[in-house]
Amino acid sequence: MSILIVFSVLLPLLLLTLAIFDVDIERWQSMWDTFLPRVLSNTFVLALGVGLGTFLLGTSLAGLIAAYDFPGRKLFDRLLLLPLAIPGFIMGFVYVTIFEFAGPIQTTLRGWFDWGRDDYWFPDIASQGGLILVLTLVLYPYVYILARAAFREQVASTFEAARMMGHSRLMAFIRLALPLAYPQIAAGVLLTVLETFTDYGTVSYFGYPTLSERVVVLWNTDFRPETATQLALLMMVLALILIAVERSMRRRAKFYQKSGSAVVQPKKLFGMQSYFASFYCFFILLIAFILPVYQLIVWTISEINDPSIGLLNEAFIQYTGNSITLAAITAVVAIGLSLLIAYGLRQTSTSNFRSARLLSRLVTLGYAMPGAVIAVGVLTFLNPIDASVTDFAVDFLNWNGSGYLLTGTIFALVYGYTVRFISLGFNSADASLEKIGNNLEDAARMTGAGEWRLLRRIHFPLMRTGLAAGAILIFVDVIKELPTTLLLRPFGMDTLALRTYFLSIEGWHRSAAIPALAILIVGLIPVFMLMRVGDQSAEN
Repeated sequence: MSILIVFSVLLPLLLLTLAIFDVDIERWQSMWDTFLPRVLSNTFVLALGVGLGTFLLGTSLAGLIAAYDFPGRKLFDRLLLLPLAIPGFIMGFVYVTIFEFAGPIQTTLRGWFDWGRDDYWFPDIASQGGLILVLTLVLYPYVYILARAAFREQVASTFEAARMMGHSRLMAFIRLALPLAYPQIAAGVLLTVLETFTDYGTVSYFGYPTLSERVVVLWNTDFRPETATQLALLMMVLALILIAVERSMRRRAKFYQKSGSAVVQPKKLFGMQSYFASFYCFFILLIAFILPVYQLIVWTISEINDPSIGLLNEAFIQYTGNSITLAAITAVVAIGLSLLIAYGLRQTSTSNFRSARLLSRLVTLGYAMPGAVIAVGVLTFLNPIDASVTDFAVDFLNWNGSGYLLTGTIFALVYGYTVRFISLGFNSADASLEKIGNNLEDAARMTGAGEWRLLRRIHFPLMRTGLAAGAILIFVDVIKELPTTLLLRPFGMDTLALRTYFLSIEGWHRSAAIPALAILIVGLIPVFMLMRVGDQSAEN
């Protein structure tokens, strides 16, 4: 059964891979002559800029928190994770609205100094540089988390050896701590590059065509499915290369030091140095979380009493209900399938364990794939069989509904979500199962318990916490998902993410603040979970 589930999850990607045998040279030539060079250049420049930005920001913050003690350090250690809760497209429309010519910042400056349009220069936030800044502020916590962990694991004896050689604490950090932490930092940077590569909402709002944005446009707007499929195949190949590099970095993210168990103790800062360290952390937190959240709250308060867009408006209740329903269904389905895969892997014989482990690990590929690629793969799988399935339902099951049963329905949408996010459930289920000793199973089998009874009475009760954590992560990611929803949703079905996106691109930023704030509040749940895990790790 586990193999069948894995195959069902992988089928959209496998069918998309088969498109490599149906390469149309003329179509590729047409893409190259029209948009492909620009799209490739934009994608790589954006990924490079965000990778560099997250490296500088995440590493500097992690080094400061790990190596020095200053006012507010313990609080900043946790709060600097908060930008993870803000989706990039929400941060994007908030920043563009705040810093554009008609926004509050420039309007205030013109009022203070009596400036006209041509009397001053102000950076254009709705630009490539602004896009890189927005994604950097959203994604730097990936690098921060891994770099902070790497710096904390370094032992004091190695650091003291560098100090005895005449290096200052800063030089010891640059010449010793950074090289030792390189694998973790590189893995974090590659994660941000992968997230940038898969982003759709932010680049679409900025009008910055990338591979992910172009796949959605080709399929959903230009109605050129064959071209979109070929471009999705290119994206999948590039994503697989990034995944391979990231996994390689993770395998190298273990370093060993010869002696010592005491970790490096942070150095107490005094005077201006301590104020500067606190200000730096506060400034990043201000622009990456406090400012956008404050603006969303202000807009929400100003619009909340409007009966056409307020919280009690029927449309808001409807798309909030759609989001919660889809997220809950997907979480249950993905966790259930993940549990069956992980449990089936545990019961696999030793001789087949390695091949089964490799096969089961393939389900994690979906999370690293762009949502647009997943959606195209699902449509590639469902479109050819939809008419046959619908005819069967009409002829033999007396189904009298309208339209197709698969594409353009909740089934296709939940299927796409499951392919995209099942890795979160599988990782949680697999990690929870590994903590359960074989002695419990052996004792239960001696009483005559079968496999299903073992799962129901022994494993599931012990795995509930891990499975619940995985379900929460899936729930939150479905709430925020944009391209998969856009391509697979039933006609006319809106979600919180889609509503926010549509209102923002149409310029209704105040109205978009209400669903955006709802998404942000939900997005804080896994961040708080991550803070709790970090606190437990620090105590241990």
